[in-house]
Amino acid sequence: MTNNDILRRLRHALNMNDSKVAEIISHTGEETTRTQVTNWLKREEDEGYASLSDLTLCRFLDGLIIEKRGARADGALPEPQEAISNNEILKKLRIALELRDEEMNAVFTNVEFVVTKAELGSFFRKEGHRNYRPCPEQVLRKFLQGLGKTPE
Repeated sequence: MTNNDILRRLRHALNMNDSKVAEIISHTGEETTRTQVTNWLKREEDEGYASLSDLTLCRFLDGLIIEKRGARADGALPEPQEAISNNEILKKLRIALELRDEEMNAVFTNVEFVVTKAELGSFFRKEGHRNYRPCPEQVLRKFLQGLGKTPE
C-alpha cells in the first residue's frame, strides 16, 4: 500500500474533500493546494498523478492531530519525519481520533478482523522494546477500512 493509497483511504474514511485535506496539511505550516491533493489522489495510471512522500503524509497526519485535538499548548509545530512506518501511521491516527484500545478494536470489528490487545499494544511500543512488533500492512489496511465503516 502506497502513501497515496493511505491518503485516499483516509480521505474517504473521514469524509473529507480535497480542500479539507489541503487545509489539514497547512496546519503544519506547509502550504498545499487543492490541485496537489487532487494529483496525490489520482491512480498511478492517471495523467497528472503525483507520488506522495513520507514527509507529506506525516504532515497530513500531524495536521489531522492539530485539527482534531488542537495545537500544542506552547504553539510549537511537530517536526515531520522523513520516513514513516505503519506503526507511526497507526499511532498518529490513534492520537488524532483519541482512540483507546477498546475503540480501536471496535474499528477492527467493523471489518471482522481480530487483533488481540497484546498485539495492538506491541504496535505502539518503541522500536527496540522487547515487545515491539512492526505493524503489518494488512493490519493498517483493515484499520483504515474499519474507520470508513464507523458510525459518527
